[in-house]
Amino acid sequence: MDQGHGQGRHRQGRHGQGQGQRPPGPPGLAPRTPDPDARWLAAVMHTAFYLLLGASLARFLLRHPGGARVPWIIALSVVLAVLYALPLLGNRSAPRSPGGPAPGTRRTSRTPRRLSWLALVVAVWLVLVILAPSFGWCAVPLFFTGMRMLPLRAALVLVAVLTGCVVASQLRLAGRYDPDLILGPPAVSAIATAVFAYMQRQAARQRELIDDLIRTRRELAATERREGTLAERQRISMEIHDTLAQGLSSQQMLLQAADRVWDTDPAKARAHVRTAESITERGLAEARRFVHDLAPADLADGGGLDEALRTLAARTAQDAGLAVRFHSEGTPAPLPDQTRSALLRIAQGALANVTEHAFATTAALTLTHLDDQVVLDVADDGRGFTPAQQPPASDRRGHGLPAIRARARQLGGTLTIESTPGEGTVLSVSIPLTPQESP
Repeated sequence: MDQGHGQGRHRQGRHGQGQGQRPPGPPGLAPRTPDPDARWLAAVMHTAFYLLLGASLARFLLRHPGGARVPWIIALSVVLAVLYALPLLGNRSAPRSPGGPAPGTRRTSRTPRRLSWLALVVAVWLVLVILAPSFGWCAVPLFFTGMRMLPLRAALVLVAVLTGCVVASQLRLAGRYDPDLILGPPAVSAIATAVFAYMQRQAARQRELIDDLIRTRRELAATERREGTLAERQRISMEIHDTLAQGLSSQQMLLQAADRVWDTDPAKARAHVRTAESITERGLAEARRFVHDLAPADLADGGGLDEALRTLAARTAQDAGLAVRFHSEGTPAPLPDQTRSALLRIAQGALANVTEHAFATTAALTLTHLDDQVVLDVADDGRGFTPAQQPPASDRRGHGLPAIRARARQLGGTLTIESTPGEGTVLSVSIPLTPQESP
């Protein structure tokens, strides 16, 4: 196997993909982003109000130049403009217009202060309408303000009152009875109110659907985590059964046999005891190895993942007589404890497979730190196998490929295997740095 060439080719493909695409975010409840349509409608309402206010003031000044009411009208117009702008100036970054949340958002602003603000705006407008009927059409933006702030019934009452004031002001301006002026404003306000109420209900239904979808994704993620936990428990129970439990059972049978022949055949009894002692020694070694795998000592000592993998490579080379190299690429970034532990366990399992099944002479560990993920490559020059099939030998240490794949899946990662019989194996595990819960 041309190990350097094969490993480099594999890393280039995997890392290019990692840099181009960020893994999907965790399936959690994210804060709602501001609705651009709500901002657009709020801007239209602001602009319409000030245009109507300015047009009404200009009409009054043109029709009544130098009148006694002019200073009062100008002063009240300025007061109304300032009052209407207060919520906008106080909360410019919020996705809502003055007087309440924008359409499609929850009513979160029904506080006494804002209700008092709305009552004051309506009161100033009513005084203006009484003094100058030209300001009647400024009520249209106030329809939407009331619909955003108030419950539906209270908003309908406010719309009815404002509509009545508009009809009265238009009749005063006309100076005569006109059916259009009596029926037109109520019809327009009814249509506007119905459309706005429909929009709010549609937005509420969409929010419910989105909340249900997010809740389902969280439940699915929790189910997958539980399944991963159960799979890990099953793996641990199988390893305990295959090592400690089997050894204890053998010891019990040997000691019972020694007890039965202790008086009649002391030599055979002592042989049984010596065999039980040997099994105890092997069981103790297995127990220590098992505890070491459950709680990685290299990480517990405070060392980083790079140092732990470098120590693992040196220890494997010493114990198995295998040339193992470690290499780190990229700028190391702080990793969660769960990610560091999982990568170290994956490296332990992969090297155990190499030493027991691959018949390799060299192996290489490569840890690559990317912006959005961390990648662990384990390459060897062994006999290889066909990835679609099971490895040629069973893994009695519990570090098989299913366990490695399960560890990677628990963290939202992926396992990729490139191997050909007679040309070695490259195992690559990619773990995203973005939490998958989230947890």
